[in-house]
Amino acid sequence: MAEEIRERSLEENFHRLEELIGELDRDDILLEEAFAAYSAGMAVLKQCNAQIDKVEKQVLKLTEEGELEEFGNGSISI
Repeated sequence: MAEEIRERSLEENFHRLEELIGELDRDDILLEEAFAAYSAGMAVLKQCNAQIDKVEKQVLKLTEEGELEEFGNGSISI
C-alpha cells in the first residue's frame, strides 16, 4: 500500500489521517499493513505541519507589514 503524496487541503489531510488511524485500530491488521499505514500517516502529518507553518508565516508577514495586529490580540487595523 504505497501512499500517493499529492497536495491536499488541510481538511483533506485531516480526513486522511482519520482513515489511517482507523486502519491502524483494526484488530486484524497485518504488520506490513500497519507499517504502510504508519508511514503514510507520517507523510500526511508532515504535509499538515508544512501547511500550518505556511499559514503562520503569512499571518506573521501581515503583522510585520502593519496590516494586522499581533494574532490573537483581537484588534485589526486596516
